Amino acid sequence: MSSPLASLVARGALCLVVSFALVAASVGGVQAQTGDYAFVGVTVVPMDAERTLPGHTVVVREGRIAALGPTAEVEVPEGATVIEGEGRWLIPGLAEMHAHVPSGQNPPRELVEETLFLYVANGITTIRGMLGAAYQLDLREEIRRGEVLGPRFYVGAPSIRAQTAATPDEAEARVREHHAAGYDFLKIHPGVPRESWDRMVEVAREVGITFGGHVPADVGVHHAIETGMATIDHFDGYLEATRIDGLSFGTREARYRATDPEKLDELARKIADHGVWLVPTQYLWNHLNGYVDADSLLALPEFRYISAGQRMNYRNRAEANRNNPQITPASHEAHAEMRHLFMEASHRAGAPFLMGTDSPQLFNVPGFALHRELPLMEAAGMSPFEVLLTGTRNVAEYVEQSLGQPGDFGTIEVGKRADLLLLEANPLQDLSALQASAGVLVDGRWWLPREEIDRRLEAIAEQYAGDR
Repeated sequence: MSSPLASLVARGALCLVVSFALVAASVGGVQAQTGDYAFVGVTVVPMDAERTLPGHTVVVREGRIAALGPTAEVEVPEGATVIEGEGRWLIPGLAEMHAHVPSGQNPPRELVEETLFLYVANGITTIRGMLGAAYQLDLREEIRRGEVLGPRFYVGAPSIRAQTAATPDEAEARVREHHAAGYDFLKIHPGVPRESWDRMVEVAREVGITFGGHVPADVGVHHAIETGMATIDHFDGYLEATRIDGLSFGTREARYRATDPEKLDELARKIADHGVWLVPTQYLWNHLNGYVDADSLLALPEFRYISAGQRMNYRNRAEANRNNPQITPASHEAHAEMRHLFMEASHRAGAPFLMGTDSPQLFNVPGFALHRELPLMEAAGMSPFEVLLTGTRNVAEYVEQSLGQPGDFGTIEVGKRADLLLLEANPLQDLSALQASAGVLVDGRWWLPREEIDRRLEAIAEQYAGDR
């Protein structure tokens, strides 16, 4: 059988594999490119519904999906970059909705761009940064102008927490400062007093900015939901709100095994009814409160891409847990089971989820951690399609509804932004297909085939090889 590309040539279509108008931006030998792309003969997973569109061609022009249809019916523009899609699947780019880039006011630029690339290398074309700094506002715009290779970046403000919002007046000042600076949303850390929270909510509504993250203990998850929290990350507040009444907890294991199923179901329904987005970050929290073997985890292949200092930080935290008499194999198991119940009940109630890992926190390598998180979502009852929704269409809905910005991505439709991930296998059958991409198109202008991704990953690994 002839390939779709051969068929196009036979019909007289002039399709050049390399014919670009180059722009100035370049990262690691990869250049942002204007021009057209065509994924030919591919099976499209559009994510507008649970379906596939085999034998289709997707044309990208000026960063947008310009045409989509059966290959025999779609004309490939002259001079387009043709990407062979036969035997492959095309899905929207994924999102990491609890991401971190290097913190501080002026981190090393090389480290920043390296972190962004690790996300992109794993098909992540959108991130929500959860610890803001002023330099990230400039970085957000550089990415959008195509001057830096990286995912579309939604930047959270420096966090509102006990130290920055100890009083209602301080809380108001922080909200007004962060809104005026241009941050996309407010990040919440623990410790905010209830009075400060209520002033924050009042002023945030006035200026038009939303908030998400942790649930401060003094606020509680029910009040957080009722006052309009947009995202609850890490299942924060669940443990306190779902405890069996009247029990005393002598050990961590006992505390983790004291969930009241009725209270949990009630909370899950309330979250679903209010449309609060959940970002579970299960893989991370199973380590934060876990009894784990650092050597086994650090032997995973993704740890080639982080520094010796970061690996040592991970090891030290794991060893501190193992030296804590309250953290035992039994408490580790109880904690993981408890969080599994939280996710299972929330999904069953119809609560909306967003994909996220909190990378590069403990044992989470940016980008790669997503592949450790997704099986935990599936184990809690989500189908592969439902898991994929949390990193595609759901994210676009969150951006539009909560951030008030265009949700013009997350599905493969004409007019949508061309963030696209090309896979060698069907992710609707097995989510591990996400780990073997043929390439990723970022913002319709950065095409990174597998060979280029592997080349750059190997360069990062070689940089840190001497440290190991």
